[in-house]
Amino acid sequence: MVRLAKIEQIAVNIYDMARAEAFYRDALGMQHLFSVPPNMTFFDCGGVRLMLTKASETRLDHPSSIIYFQVDDIHQACREMTERGVVFEREPTLAAKMEDGELWMAFFNDSEGNLLALSSKKPPA
Repeated sequence: MVRLAKIEQIAVNIYDMARAEAFYRDALGMQHLFSVPPNMTFFDCGGVRLMLTKASETRLDHPSSIIYFQVDDIHQACREMTERGVVFEREPTLAAKMEDGELWMAFFNDSEGNLLALSSKKPPA
């Protein structure tokens, strides 16, 4: 049974990428991990990845965060959660190819309409 117990990533909406990246890196002293131009940059926050991003849709432009729950097998987790009544926006999708593997995501809403996500990393092929 899938049990969500570890947060992997939190997204924070920003408006000015350069200003936000400089603030988190320089003013807060956070370790910059990588960027996905033009709208995303990532930092390490004690093992939790913090994503600074420009809202890609009007419904995402709000002062809240998206919580990404890490799972080992995203396809199995989606199947199990769907059986329990969770409605996913679409099948798991490849979000990024990185040196150490592929990052997969699947998005769903909680009972209050808040957007949440599952995240899973697959080793390189």
